[in-house]
Amino acid sequence: MNLNSEIAFYAELRLVDKARLLNLFLHELAEEARGTYGAGDQVHDGVHLRFVNELNYRLTRVIEQLLAEEATRPADEVVLRMLLAPRADKVAERLVFNAYGRAIQGFESYDTTVLMGG
Repeated sequence: MNLNSEIAFYAELRLVDKARLLNLFLHELAEEARGTYGAGDQVHDGVHLRFVNELNYRLTRVIEQLLAEEATRPADEVVLRMLLAPRADKVAERLVFNAYGRAIQGFESYDTTVLMGG
């Protein structure tokens, strides 16, 4: 994955599409986070569950700012670097990359379907 090309792609999206992509990413990240806990309340990887929760906290605010068209929202590059920059914690990096990969595939597939049907 090329970080600069992902930033360029994201920067070209309309605000609502940026929000849609981030929302789809959060959905996929929640799927990844399911591996951090077992049946019931048995959390066996609290560090990474907390990591996912922190990303959720930050990105839901960014989505709100995008939809409200707030001028004070983080720059596109900041958002994508927060997600896709290399991490020392390779498990966290894998969680994000897996979720982002599925999100971007689903997002592009949705856009293609909309264009073909329109």
